[in-house]
Amino acid sequence: MSSNPAATQPLPSELGKPLEDSLTHLVANSQTHQGGGDDLAPSEKRADAIHSHGAASRKWLAKLWPSEETLDKLFSYEHMGNYVIDRQTGKKIFESLPLYVRVGMHLLFVNGNEYMSYPSIEKLLEDQSIKQGKLYDQTGEGVKEHIESFIKTYQLPLDELLVKDLTQYPTFNSFFARRLVASARPITAPDDPRIIVSPADSRLTVFQSVDAAKQFWIKGKKFTIPSLLTNDDPAETRFKAIQDGAGAALAIARLAPQDYHRFHAPVDGVVGDIKDIAGELYTVNPQAVNEDLNVFTLNKRSVMLIHANLGPGKESVPVAFVAIGAMLVGSIGWSKKPGDRVAKGEELGWFQYGGSTTIVVFPAAASVRFDADLVATSEKSMETLVRVGMEIGTVGP
Repeated sequence: MSSNPAATQPLPSELGKPLEDSLTHLVANSQTHQGGGDDLAPSEKRADAIHSHGAASRKWLAKLWPSEETLDKLFSYEHMGNYVIDRQTGKKIFESLPLYVRVGMHLLFVNGNEYMSYPSIEKLLEDQSIKQGKLYDQTGEGVKEHIESFIKTYQLPLDELLVKDLTQYPTFNSFFARRLVASARPITAPDDPRIIVSPADSRLTVFQSVDAAKQFWIKGKKFTIPSLLTNDDPAETRFKAIQDGAGAALAIARLAPQDYHRFHAPVDGVVGDIKDIAGELYTVNPQAVNEDLNVFTLNKRSVMLIHANLGPGKESVPVAFVAIGAMLVGSIGWSKKPGDRVAKGEELGWFQYGGSTTIVVFPAAASVRFDADLVATSEKSMETLVRVGMEIGTVGP
């Protein structure tokens, strides 16, 4: 709930209706998967266009284009999408948004940012998310066509599917939370507990401290580890060893709609407890995270405590795995329960349709050092496109 005293008042008439219409339109058009997906950044396309010509023409062609930096900044400034670095190719990727999403997100989280925590908007987000969930849980005619449209838009590789027959998915959500064949996501160093791996196919940022995360990425002023893990509940003690210590490191994995939406254990260990925290359903898109809106600590989330085996002398280090719901995403499912042993790379749970986020919180005692390329990209306020099982860090002495 907002601390803004005006938040108890009705929304201004000139804004309330457009916000409501924007959300309604987002849901109504969510089945038309057009104009989204990943593509080369404008600067990468510019470079390809220029360098495909001879040396004599490159100088002339370059004059017709703005600089690479200007071009990318323009697209980002106009909220036309997000930039990520593809870790496998090193290329800058432009994650474009469908037009209806782009306009709606700008209205909601840029122009309307100060109004987002009004109770009327929070209720509207919840209602629309429930409506969308019911839509994607419908069975019958049209489901296969919807799935095929989604596959075509995002160019999903069918050979990775564990169940390749699309008629075997009774709802769109059952396909969205699809499982993959094990060989599709090999796990780095599965027998070395000192290697930390990516929990999800995602756009990843990593930070060695909360201060670094707030400097480069999370702009919500009220973000803290206690608020993330316990909602600042003084009676909650299960995560005390993580939230009380200074120097916690964070791995923030944002899942876009086209990503595989099951998440996996980044470490070996034993599941301790799971805490569900009720909350809002704001988007986790960078447009919102990079605004002064406390997305991660206001959104609905579920927190799993893992007693992680990080190698000799660190056989039981508490690590928090936070699954965060988002706009049009109310469902978080766990595949494991307290007491279960999990191997690194093993499935932990899933999200239903939409973009979602996981945050892994490592206490200082874990001595986790994230890979240098990931840190460098994160400090440029950009994400890195990674897959489940890729190494993202190591455990130090």
